[in-house]
Amino acid sequence: MSRKVIITCAVTGAIHTPSMSPYLPITAEQISNAAVEAVEAGAAIVHLHARDPDTGRPDQSPERFKPILETIGARCDAVLNITTGGSPSMPLEVRLQPALAFAPELASLNMGSMNFGAFPAAERIKEFKFDWERPHLEGTRSNVFRNTFEDIEFILRSCGDKGTRFEYECYDVGHLYTLAHFLDRKLATPPLFVQTVLGVLGGIGSHPEDVLNMRRTADRLFGSDYEWSVLGVGRAQLPTAAIAIASGGNVRVGLEDSLWIKPGQMAESSTQQVAAARSIIEALGLEVATPEDARRMLALKGPGISAPQELVRNRIAGA
Repeated sequence: MSRKVIITCAVTGAIHTPSMSPYLPITAEQISNAAVEAVEAGAAIVHLHARDPDTGRPDQSPERFKPILETIGARCDAVLNITTGGSPSMPLEVRLQPALAFAPELASLNMGSMNFGAFPAAERIKEFKFDWERPHLEGTRSNVFRNTFEDIEFILRSCGDKGTRFEYECYDVGHLYTLAHFLDRKLATPPLFVQTVLGVLGGIGSHPEDVLNMRRTADRLFGSDYEWSVLGVGRAQLPTAAIAIASGGNVRVGLEDSLWIKPGQMAESSTQQVAAARSIIEALGLEVATPEDARRMLALKGPGISAPQELVRNRIAGA
């Protein structure tokens, strides 16, 4: 049987600012349209952030997420993945609001505190549209993106009790070991959805050996109890996707992770990147996973259900 590959699409994020690309979705309508178009192009999962529609500033209020979730849910059957990372400058109680409010099938979970350096981008922009943008980028020189053991445990318990499962974002090898710690304590339950993040300044690089090192480490720690996915930042997006797909993994693309479709050419939509990832998958004789395939592979509770954790455990066990 042909292996099925999950494409996740992250359509806007919280790092890139409006001055960095005219194509970055800002309003609820733009974000919803971008997500639905990505699903139509082959994405099974859409990873979601929200923004202030007037300034483009990242906004984790449930009120900003509600129209996005409702619109996407009405127009397609995508797996909706709400960020708990928000923006690196946000405190946990702000970042976590939408995931607690809406109990999605899937939520992102960053597996360690780290330096998250986006400040080099500020040096490349001559003029900003909004006064929040430069401090937002420059602030990553001194800010630590906090994800302590206490924070991670709180997210696992509070969201997990609502039936939400997690996209475990691992920016370095140590984050894989942190995930293994929570797996040993049975706070994280298989099948794990391990999202290897490559190329962020402060995390592991995007060299092919870095990709494979993360894969080998995850294999050693988790065996067959996980689904592996890779996202590469910036120009590493499609090269790391190709390595991951050829090595048995899944991929994440989208304007959150890269504003480019090829060297020197900006992507006009996340859909272009989804189409590029799909072409790699199909060129290798593999199949693109549907949202329902992804739900089965990741033991998700299904859309519109606030299921207790016991239901998720039973589904994992095949009950």
